[in-house]
Amino acid sequence: MPSYASLDKIAINVRSHKLLGRLLEENRELEEIMRNSKNETEALVGVRNWVLELLEENPAAQAYYNGEVSGRESFEQLRWQDYAAIRILDYVDNAGREFVDLNLRGDKAVSNPIKLIWLAVNRGTGGAKPYFFEDMLHLFRQLNGVEQRNAPTAEKVREWMQRFPSGLDTRIVKLREENRERILNILIEKISAGEIGSTRFTFDEGMSYEQKFLRALNWWKDPHFHLRFAVRSADLLNQLLGESLDPDTMKILYDAEAAKIPFFVNPYYLSLLHVRVPYFAVGADLATRDYVIYSKQLVEEFGHIVAWEKEDTVEPGKPNAAGWLLPSAHNVHRRYPEVAILIPDTMGRACGGLCASCQRMYDFQSGRLNFDLDELVPKERWQEKLDRLLEYFENDSQLRDILITGGDALMSSDKSLKRILDGVYEMAARKAKANRSRADGEKYAEITRVRLGSRLPVYLPQRITPELIEMLRQFKEKASAVGVSQFVVQTHFESPMEVTPEALEGVQRLLGAGWIVTNQHVFTASASRRGHAAKLRETLADIGVIPYYTFSVKGYMENNHNFSTNGRAVQEQIEEKVVGAIPDSFDDRLAQLALDAEQARTNIDQLKKDAGVPFLSTDRNVLNLPGVGKSLTFRVIGITRYGRRILEFDHDATRSHSPIIHQMGKILIIESKSVSEYLEQLKNIGEEISEYASLWGYSIGETEARVPIFEYPDYDFKLTEQMTNLDLGGDTD
Repeated sequence: MPSYASLDKIAINVRSHKLLGRLLEENRELEEIMRNSKNETEALVGVRNWVLELLEENPAAQAYYNGEVSGRESFEQLRWQDYAAIRILDYVDNAGREFVDLNLRGDKAVSNPIKLIWLAVNRGTGGAKPYFFEDMLHLFRQLNGVEQRNAPTAEKVREWMQRFPSGLDTRIVKLREENRERILNILIEKISAGEIGSTRFTFDEGMSYEQKFLRALNWWKDPHFHLRFAVRSADLLNQLLGESLDPDTMKILYDAEAAKIPFFVNPYYLSLLHVRVPYFAVGADLATRDYVIYSKQLVEEFGHIVAWEKEDTVEPGKPNAAGWLLPSAHNVHRRYPEVAILIPDTMGRACGGLCASCQRMYDFQSGRLNFDLDELVPKERWQEKLDRLLEYFENDSQLRDILITGGDALMSSDKSLKRILDGVYEMAARKAKANRSRADGEKYAEITRVRLGSRLPVYLPQRITPELIEMLRQFKEKASAVGVSQFVVQTHFESPMEVTPEALEGVQRLLGAGWIVTNQHVFTASASRRGHAAKLRETLADIGVIPYYTFSVKGYMENNHNFSTNGRAVQEQIEEKVVGAIPDSFDDRLAQLALDAEQARTNIDQLKKDAGVPFLSTDRNVLNLPGVGKSLTFRVIGITRYGRRILEFDHDATRSHSPIIHQMGKILIIESKSVSEYLEQLKNIGEEISEYASLWGYSIGETEARVPIFEYPDYDFKLTEQMTNLDLGGDTD
């Protein structure tokens, strides 16, 4: 890696020169500062004094920049030009800072944009790329008021939404039936030839092809069929997609195989991908396709992927990054005081498919693959271990919410899941009983919420059987008697195209069992297209699913293809999601949605009509920080020579945290692609990038407050302030 001094001597290219010329032509005061400054320090002082004068026009913005005020209310007082002024001043304040860039496997990145402009103006050097100068050009246009934020109208958002059909569209349903027939024909042929097999799924000797097809069509309804015949190779993936993958894509997939990146795509989910692309839905399946088809960057980075969420890395006997002592490094994960994740030693560690941007790619590098399903049958000692894990929840002073996930909670068999839920019920009952002997102000949090984290309503809705539903219904009935009031299946629809008739049926069964269904949406590049998230929310509301978080893609260069800039998440939050915002006067009705799952569709539909919105905008846009917690509270404080922005995140001030956040300070993230690269990617998948013009200006974010649906119910007693199972390693005062 060249030294920073040597990089400063690298000449900028022709395109960078032309963008620089435009920047100076449009900003004569900037040009004067640059040409009259003898060195970078004078340039920094000159820019700072100039921009400070502009910021002083809005005292509220000046107070925000200085950190005297914060929060959503203060954020909403910022003018469009204030965003730019604050970003430039933050660039100056952080000039010369070095950052470890895990996108570049730990190499150092330096942010000094004013110096790069000065070098380019006076020496033609600095090595800054066109993506950097494009960002600077838009930044100063925003500062000078040349580029304004023109938020789209509600009608425009609805127009964008119409670009995306749902999987319930009759034309899409017909295409999926064609896909199913093609996939079954290939599997029938391979089973008949003995190339693949199963003792459970066999054909009788002498069966005609029609008889085989009818039997296989019946197998399609069986979740075990889809798991048994899930795709585990690039060649079979291409075969089942009608040999429709191009040579460049196949090379990436072959390279993925050589790198030992696992494949696992079940036939049902594969049937959601287009082979015969319809005129009315060109590109509609991209958000789904990007979950199945690996990217060049993932293959290149595999073997070098760095763990993102530090609190998930635990040494036995030591607290995790959030300061929590855990009973098991592999079975309990925890960030917040109120909630912890339980990961069972069952098939619940597995998934119904492998998402290309899965954070567990980090683990897969070590060969810890959760798709060797036979290895995940519960062992004899699991019940004893489960009891010990649940004692942790029982004896903790703050835990009131248990999220059973994996993997995927519904990958556990009915028997295994019932055993887990029975244990949760008994633990919740004991915890409530123990509180009777504690004084007010010393009482422990009782379990009020039970969640099952599962993508199977999307990946494999055939898993949602009447037997599963009856078990969930029985659990709710008895757990309600010991104080549990919120029962949630937390799923992950990525696209309206994943809302199929099968998924609809599965969701209706879950709601009928009294469990609400909430959705977490990962804001990948293809899912971040204008109107896509809004259409997903509308489609989910129609089937009774409540939107929860929208997550920015986490991870480093391995997820570059799927990464959508955090600025785009803020743009979506402010310009599109707002169309579905429910007025505060409906808060009580919003809160009631979580308590009446059986009537979810009816209640959501009536709420939409009364509030005059096309969908419910009840989730929050956030990023899982590579530290502790979730947040979208950030400022862009730096930028690399390649135009990749450097963000400084603060913790979400609207919810409680481990006290360790006061020791941690702010979290730094370098994005894996520039705004220019992101827009270029959108253009390549058919988007009109002029519709994203305001994206350049979103350099500040503030986390939204939680809506009533997701608040915990109040206790009728005073809870202890003591936090158990916490080790901060010193005084936090």
